[in-house]
Amino acid sequence: MNNLGDLEIFARVVSAGSMSAAGRELGLSPAVVSKRLRRLEDRLGTRLMQRTTRQISLTEAGQGFYERVVAILAGIEEAEAFVSRRSALAHGVLKVSAPTSFGRMHIAPHINTFMQANPDLGVNLMLRDEFVDIVGDGYDLAIRIAELSDSSLVARKLAPVRRILVASPDYLKRYGTPQTIEDLDCHICLAPHNNDSWKLEGPQGQMVHRPLGPLQTNSSEVVREAVIGGVGIALRSTWDIGAELADGRLVQVLPAYEGSRNVAIHAVYASRRFLPAKVRLFIDYLADLYGPTPYWDSTDAER
Repeated sequence: MNNLGDLEIFARVVSAGSMSAAGRELGLSPAVVSKRLRRLEDRLGTRLMQRTTRQISLTEAGQGFYERVVAILAGIEEAEAFVSRRSALAHGVLKVSAPTSFGRMHIAPHINTFMQANPDLGVNLMLRDEFVDIVGDGYDLAIRIAELSDSSLVARKLAPVRRILVASPDYLKRYGTPQTIEDLDCHICLAPHNNDSWKLEGPQGQMVHRPLGPLQTNSSEVVREAVIGGVGIALRSTWDIGAELADGRLVQVLPAYEGSRNVAIHAVYASRRFLPAKVRLFIDYLADLYGPTPYWDSTDAER
């Protein structure tokens, strides 16, 4: 049991980011935490982490060991929950990373319902547009909107992403409505916040268009407000502008061309055999909430 306690202390230090923070969570002094870590390393015969008074960083051996320890602890939690007939309940704190705009619009408004259904579970929702290191930064899962490549992580698709070309009626009144994809060269096109090209699928298959316009920004929400305000044409996800499409503040242009269908909303988490109840319940909740035809597309008569 002492060996198991050492594993739990090690995992808590990694997730908390420091020995002092882990000690506060466990009710142990930093000296005791440090002693238990040294004992674990001595028993294994290898160094698991480089540590200072302020922060820790995993060695290569420590990273692999941590991923396996998390799986062990999750399995023990699952077994205890099964024996005590609490396998459907969640407790502790769920740490989630999500993109800023999507998290604000389609996760935050639904957190209350989830937490009321799981009163013993706290949620730490961190919104940022950069991909996080799920294991290294101590996240239970991350919501990612992307065309995911192969990795050591597990991904579950939560909803499809439909991206369309849109403009405001005022912009189209001033500049006209493009009739062909070539007409975009004569229009103000709003580049994405990361300045990527538009990857489109149309009648001739896949194509790439480089949007050019006077507005440059590092904020996706600025692009969103600009297209609503009539600055130009933008490629936007329907989860982002569904309400504006419904009330007519935005209209679709060149409907034969849409963004790549390989992009989707995923829940991504560390590869492990036993998934903690809190992670499984949150992923199931979002998957049921969004579904194969998400609610933000429900007002679209064509879909």
